[in-house]
Amino acid sequence: MKRILFVHNNFPAQFVHIARALAKEPDVQVAAIGTMTSRPMPGVKLLKYNVGQPDVAATHPFARRFDLECRRAEEVLYAASNLRMSGFVPDIVLAHPGWGETIPLRSAFPDARLISYCELYYRRRGQDVGFDPEFSVTGLDGDVRIHLKNAATLLALDDSDDGISPTQWQKSTYPAEYQSKIQVIHEGVNTNLVKPDPKASLQLPSGRILTPSDEVLTYVTRSFEPLRGFHIVMRALPQILKRRKDAHVVIVGGAGNPYGFEPPVGKTWKQVYFDSIADQIDTRRVHFVGALPHPSYVKALQISRAHLYLTYPFVLSWSMLEAMAAGCLVIASDTPPVREVLDQTNGIVVPFLDHEKVASAAVEALAHPQRFQKQRAQARKFVVENFDNARVCLPKLREFLGFKPSKRRARDEDDSALVTSEET
Repeated sequence: MKRILFVHNNFPAQFVHIARALAKEPDVQVAAIGTMTSRPMPGVKLLKYNVGQPDVAATHPFARRFDLECRRAEEVLYAASNLRMSGFVPDIVLAHPGWGETIPLRSAFPDARLISYCELYYRRRGQDVGFDPEFSVTGLDGDVRIHLKNAATLLALDDSDDGISPTQWQKSTYPAEYQSKIQVIHEGVNTNLVKPDPKASLQLPSGRILTPSDEVLTYVTRSFEPLRGFHIVMRALPQILKRRKDAHVVIVGGAGNPYGFEPPVGKTWKQVYFDSIADQIDTRRVHFVGALPHPSYVKALQISRAHLYLTYPFVLSWSMLEAMAAGCLVIASDTPPVREVLDQTNGIVVPFLDHEKVASAAVEALAHPQRFQKQRAQARKFVVENFDNARVCLPKLREFLGFKPSKRRARDEDDSALVTSEET
């Protein structure tokens, strides 16, 4: 009997596919530790913890993040101790170090194989920080705060036996001294579920139904923020809607906390940027549909004639790969995370900061969809061959973790109960 423990504040998150697969194995026991937002899965013993909203005002500003991470680590230690007392001692621990949850794990389970999920290592320069001239971290204090965001990650890397990173570029952000520990294995996307459907339709809040025969431009983001190009998309809309009189823009998501800069006090980034162009466009053709259940989100991709994906040099979104899997014509930013999966053969690449080029590419795609059928087909082919979770990614991850190949027929399962567009 093999035992594996997953630790992630928002479990199952990136561990959804592997946790589900292993929980079905008769000779594997699976447990997980996460915060109150974590969601249960069949066959997984889930322990939740709550850190509340501690007051860290008295802590030095440089140390406040680490203070919160240590409080979280304490709660994880309690949960881990309860697991041990219940008789569950893991052989393998797979954990995300980004919130301090890995800090106590080596002490709690000294004999386990500890694996860190290496999503991103923060840099003072050369990645998301300083990429956009409109937003900059000022002063040496800002540099120090960015560097200190890596404290728990460095402790995790030192404690870990191995690491996994979803893409080559994300691995490359880590210090060279640790990269030999890190394998590149993406969690994968469900290409059986996310696929083209010429009969798809999406009902808008207004009651209007859009189909692939309509002129639909889509944009998906966990949070409306500059890091994911929200300001560039908003600035491109007036030209797009002016030149394409029948176009509708479907904007999905926006309910998550921003990865990057917070908006001005008392405002949202939507208020800042959409309100600035609202009087220049026909707002009846711009549809903010919120965070959709996964099936509805997939329908939005399936009806899309052109899909915008813009990002700073940062974590590659699931939505990028899912859009490609759905056969979207993706118009994406020419930034390192994108270049690993998209070029002019399977999509359209544009400069992130040039909203006029973004608009021109969108207009061309909306006006002449027949010209881009090859790119759509190539996009799906690339994802199926490289990022299909059941046939490519899960087998790689099982082998890396030391589990035998599954005897089950390789097929994907419906993730809709566990995933929404807010997590993309």
